[in-house]
Amino acid sequence: MAISQKLIIRDLGVQDYAKTYQKMKDFTESRTETTVDEIWLLEHPNIFTLGRNGKKEHILDAGDIPVMQIDRGGQVTYHGKGQLIVYILIDIKRKKLGVRHLVTQMENAVIQLLNTQNIIAESKADAPGVYTQNKKIAALGLRITKGRSYHGLSLNVDMDLSPFQRINPCGYEGLEVTQCSDLGFYISVSSAGKRLLTEHLIPLLGYQSLNWN
Repeated sequence: MAISQKLIIRDLGVQDYAKTYQKMKDFTESRTETTVDEIWLLEHPNIFTLGRNGKKEHILDAGDIPVMQIDRGGQVTYHGKGQLIVYILIDIKRKKLGVRHLVTQMENAVIQLLNTQNIIAESKADAPGVYTQNKKIAALGLRITKGRSYHGLSLNVDMDLSPFQRINPCGYEGLEVTQCSDLGFYISVSSAGKRLLTEHLIPLLGYQSLNWN
C-alpha cells in the first residue's frame, strides 16, 4: 500500500498547548519522504492563540488566560477543555492536495458531522471555519512548510464559551460562537473526534490504512 494512504491517529486527551505546539513543529521539521501522516485528537487548557499576522487589538481582555503568538494563519481564537482539537500533520504535496482543497475538506467533515444531527451548517468563502445560525462552531488555521501541514481545526463541543467574549473571534468584531451541546448534540470530545475522523474526514482525504494510538 502506498505511504500516502497510511495514517496514524493519536488520541492524546488534555495536553499543554506550548508543549504540543513544539511537538508539532518538531514532527513536521524532522519528517522525511517515508514518514507516515498523522492526525492528533486532543483538548487544551484555557489559552488564547494569535496567528502569525494576528492583531493584538482583537484581544479585548485576556484577563487570567494566557496569550501565545504562534505561526498558523488567522487571527485570535480561544481553546479550552470541552473543545475538540484536530491537528492535521500531513504531507499535502505527497497527497496531491492543494491548501484550499484541504481546508474545504476539513470544513466539509465538520458540516457532515453536524448534519447527522439535523444541524444545518455552512462554510464561508471569505472567513474559514464552520457556521450555524450565523454563529461560529468550528475554527480552522493551518501552517504549511515544505509541502507539509500542521495546526488544524477546533470544534466547540461542550465548553465554557464565555472567554470568547474577551476577544473578537478570528478577528471579527461581534461574531457569536456556539457549540454542539447548545444545539442539542450531546457527545463527548473523544467521541466527537472519532466520529469526525472515521465517518467524515478520513474518507474525504482518502486514507485506507489506519493505526490508532
